[in-house]
Amino acid sequence: MESSQKKMAVFDGEAASMLVKELRGSFGSGKTRSYEWRVSQVKALLKMVTDNEKQIIDALLSDLAKPPLETVVYEIGMFKNSCEVILKELKQWMKPEKVKSSLSTFPSSAEIVPEPLGVVLVISAWNYPILLSLDPVVGAIAAGNAVVLKPSEIAPASSSLLAKLLQEYMDNSCVRVVEGAVDETTALLDQKWDKIFYTGNGRVGRIIMTAAAKHLTPVVLELGGKCPAVVDSDVNLQVAARRLISGKWGLNNGQACVSPDYVITTKDFAPKLVDTLKTELENFFGKNPLESKDISRIVSHNHFTRLAKLLDDEKVSGKIVHGGEKDESKLRIAPTLLLDVPHDSLIMSEEIFGPLLPIITVNKLEESFDFINSRTKPLAAYIFTNNKKLKEHFVMNVSAGGMLINDIALHLVVPSLPFGGVGDSGTGSYHGRFSFEAFTHKKAVLSRGFGGDASLRYPPYTDTKLRVMKALIGGSILNIIRALLGMSS
Repeated sequence: MESSQKKMAVFDGEAASMLVKELRGSFGSGKTRSYEWRVSQVKALLKMVTDNEKQIIDALLSDLAKPPLETVVYEIGMFKNSCEVILKELKQWMKPEKVKSSLSTFPSSAEIVPEPLGVVLVISAWNYPILLSLDPVVGAIAAGNAVVLKPSEIAPASSSLLAKLLQEYMDNSCVRVVEGAVDETTALLDQKWDKIFYTGNGRVGRIIMTAAAKHLTPVVLELGGKCPAVVDSDVNLQVAARRLISGKWGLNNGQACVSPDYVITTKDFAPKLVDTLKTELENFFGKNPLESKDISRIVSHNHFTRLAKLLDDEKVSGKIVHGGEKDESKLRIAPTLLLDVPHDSLIMSEEIFGPLLPIITVNKLEESFDFINSRTKPLAAYIFTNNKKLKEHFVMNVSAGGMLINDIALHLVVPSLPFGGVGDSGTGSYHGRFSFEAFTHKKAVLSRGFGGDASLRYPPYTDTKLRVMKALIGGSILNIIRALLGMSS
């Protein structure tokens, strides 16, 4: 009896197909298209995170030992802000946009009508398992889609909580959660979706894109990369150091896609920067950061082993200037600074996604731009400087998903800015209106009456018709008149 129940609970290709079919039926009924349904579901999500703040905090303590303040601000607070923006702006976003029509289609009117894509799949990440699940989901709902969420199994407490709460608070005929690992994700990816939104790493991103290609399904890939932070010598050093620490170790202990992956500064300034970072790290996390409750742990033994391997690389093990302590039994690694690591070392060859921060030195800060551009394009790039020309040069010449001057990661909280990658760091963007547009098709609509029907477009074709049509395509009223009068333009 027990084994037959287990068999029934297996989520395989057949179950995935049935799920998509059910959601297509719900979408086809038209219920998700109404403003009222969309708003009711956004409000339900807002109520869900408000009612269950304590459970969310506890889930993230279980999965990552994430400090409650980080959970309240970055997981719950940022998601609430997303919901509030949608509730305020959605009616406007849903309106057809009137645009100019062409002289060649006169008389006519033109508009761009936003329409939902259909049934979409959101595959989220473990590092911010609440925010990175619900933020795309609320965008999909705001755009009028039916949606399936696949949370990350690497954050099991958060995954289980999301499955429970979404079933309790949401319209389950249109919004569903599928828990599981590789087998369940594969079963989902074998189906035809109208869009797939994935947050995670480039290796899995390639698998997602390959699966999507079979069905010509469009994708948004929110990936990562090695995000650089360039530090000039003319800055307020204490403030710059604090912001670097906050954006590195204060963001899930470096397990964030927008955390600075490495710092570049000049050889002359590096010792001052290192000393200030050491001082401020001790101020923030104490003399024994492995015991600090204000810093997350590493998510799993696999990730701990991966990070330990980066530190133990013979090319960099002698370059540690601060930290380096590890406690595998508690999955803790202390904030670690490394100075002048070789450019071909393992730590500079892959995204770190943890509490290790290499500092690269150059003779002139301008050299850092070529160094950054010689590598794959990062999700974010940062510069700390008071030099206006240097800032402008950085913005114009360094390619990255997003940029922030004199701080870390705060561009994420501005709903009028798109958040997304470029090149290897991802494709597509979201946040604010961009979330709505990520799950919307902009349908071009041209309307004409039956009056003003000209014979120009119909056979038999003549030289006069050719002249007038050429003038019409050119769009010049004067040339049209000349053509009608038989004059050459």
